[in-house]
Amino acid sequence: MKPNILLCSLLMLAGAVKLQAQSLFNKTTENKITTLIRQMTLDEKLSLLHANSSFTSAGIKRLGIPEIVTSDGPHGVRPEHGRDWVLDEGVEDAGTYLPTGNTLAASWNPQLGYRYGAVLGSEASYRGKDIILGPGINIIRSPLNGRNFEYLSEDPFLISKMVVGYIKGVQDQGVSACVKHYAANNEEADRGTVNVMMSERALRELYLPGFKAAVQEARVNAVMGSYNKFRGQYATHHKYLINDILKGEWGFRGLVMSDWGSVHDTKEALLYGTDLEMGTDLMLMYNTVSQTAASGGPAKTDYYSQFFMADPAKKMILDKEIGVAVIDEKVRRILRVMFATHMIDGKRKKGSYHTESHQQTALQVAEEGIVLLKNQSGLLPLSVSGIRSLAVIGENATRENAMGGGSSQVKAKYEITPLQGLKNYAGKETEIRYARGYKIAKDQQADQTMIAEAVAAAAKADAAIIFCGWTHGYDYSKWDNNAYDAEGVDKPDMDMPFGQNELIRAVLKANPKTVIVLMGGGPLDMSAWIDEAPAVIEGWYPGMEGGNALAKIIYGQVNPSGKLPLTFPKKLEDSPAHKFGEFPGLNGVVHYKEDIFVGYRYFDTYKVKPQFAFGHGLSYTTFAYSGMSVQPAAKGVILKANVKNSGTRDGAEVVQVYVKQNQSKIRKAEKELKGFKKVFLKAGEEQQIEVLLDSDAFKYYDEGKKGWLTAPGSFTIMAGSSSDDIRGERTISL
Repeated sequence: MKPNILLCSLLMLAGAVKLQAQSLFNKTTENKITTLIRQMTLDEKLSLLHANSSFTSAGIKRLGIPEIVTSDGPHGVRPEHGRDWVLDEGVEDAGTYLPTGNTLAASWNPQLGYRYGAVLGSEASYRGKDIILGPGINIIRSPLNGRNFEYLSEDPFLISKMVVGYIKGVQDQGVSACVKHYAANNEEADRGTVNVMMSERALRELYLPGFKAAVQEARVNAVMGSYNKFRGQYATHHKYLINDILKGEWGFRGLVMSDWGSVHDTKEALLYGTDLEMGTDLMLMYNTVSQTAASGGPAKTDYYSQFFMADPAKKMILDKEIGVAVIDEKVRRILRVMFATHMIDGKRKKGSYHTESHQQTALQVAEEGIVLLKNQSGLLPLSVSGIRSLAVIGENATRENAMGGGSSQVKAKYEITPLQGLKNYAGKETEIRYARGYKIAKDQQADQTMIAEAVAAAAKADAAIIFCGWTHGYDYSKWDNNAYDAEGVDKPDMDMPFGQNELIRAVLKANPKTVIVLMGGGPLDMSAWIDEAPAVIEGWYPGMEGGNALAKIIYGQVNPSGKLPLTFPKKLEDSPAHKFGEFPGLNGVVHYKEDIFVGYRYFDTYKVKPQFAFGHGLSYTTFAYSGMSVQPAAKGVILKANVKNSGTRDGAEVVQVYVKQNQSKIRKAEKELKGFKKVFLKAGEEQQIEVLLDSDAFKYYDEGKKGWLTAPGSFTIMAGSSSDDIRGERTISL
């Protein structure tokens, strides 16, 4: 390919993206906003910039400006909370509980991402919510991050493709999405204090692309700042991250919202990009009551007026320390979002709630996101006619997850557990015996009585299924060692808790036809039993229809097509953040010493064999690749390949396209994901797929020149079924 074709394509593409970002809000709207701002008093302007209850910010009734009502979360509209965060009673807030973010990402299906977002937007609109606090797209840097289940991937390209559909799905319903947490929020336990240090190249190549896609491709209306510091300054009011990059380089014109309580300084918040300060009054209330009690003075009740962007901001304005224009600009951004979502004219469509269509979307996401990790000797799918008795083991078989995880909790209209799903599918034909096997409790020891009961059930059955893995914490008061996947906590290690390893080994010995189904937010150490286990499924937290989806996959009604959106290491020390990086930080600082070598970039480059590779996922059929070619195109290059379902079952394959620069003067990963295509094929069917690799696929960030460059030379374009299963490659020169 000639270099000038690539460069011209780059310039055209960059120009188009910039125009999209700038056209998000039109001139007519800007004039209306200017008129409204001119009619506001200073107090009215400031009232728009901070919370007035746990999940709302004030409106201005006399001007027809409503409150903004926000709601978690990433995979369902959160239950209603009163002013003091107590769940409301007697309200219709039991809705659709979608599979968690990592399940959606494992589908590798951006179109499904749009449907997922549309469910959220529709149900939020029905419930009177204006902003959905999602999606969460922080890079999965370590297996221990307690919030990985909400996030999408370790790879910025996969995140970028999945996030666009999600956001457009939400916002096409007239509700704003709020992409979070900007930026570098990759650990939970010390998120409010940790200072993240990383190279500029790592920031640009890994940690920001998803947010950039959210702004410039999806046109997201809101961005949430994160709790952590970045290079010494809190990320929620950060000159470089927000003013220079988000609002400057990317042209973001929506509002920047704080995470709850993530503002720490009035002047920095005003000057460095925060537009709306959200948070609870509980801690402020406690501090104020304590202070007034100690001084003997009168008790204060208007705690929200003491937020950083309330009375303290007013004082700075009156003292001429900050100009009113700073406030006006923030008000303008908030009003833009209101106009974009028809909050002011009242023309937003009503939306719908826990409909059959929404439930079907939840089911399809689970079906496409569940990953078949191992299937030795074709144990799966099980046969209803061949398996007359089945032992179902494990507390995760009966555990509901909707109300777990902290801020992502959803009050589900119903939730099909794995055990119920199996009964729904095979219960009339198969005798199903359940044994608990282990107990989720603070006591981490194996329960020998429960193990004995599980072994007895497995020994008498034609096959056994163990539902095991991680667990959510259920509410803020229970953030203890029962909570492994939850906001505000990180896992202590990758070891399976509650004596599950001992249980699995015992059951496998009693019945070799045992399927292991892992539930939870990501990888765990399987070394104690993986060699003996014939079949392993990653079930994630699969939502309200998860039990039905798992049963359909286990029995083969649905052919699994999920692919891992993150690498599963064999042991924790193999993960790059732990191998030569830091997790968590030391003395309040975390250095990302692994740099750009996160996930498969590390495993492939440093020749470390994972337990299961990025992009891995098996099927009940087989796929053959042929006829691969790479050709110049107007906007880059196009990879073409023939993909044939060479097996006997209908199924779907995700063709993953990786790029490697063969010689480079700078450190580069062995290969990087730059394209993918999910193709559904009937048995024996063959299709030619095309994947566009635009000019960005060949770029790296040059820290010296502070920009993106394409290093000339030879590149290998690879197509495969996972990062460690490459089926074909071609070499081109730029």
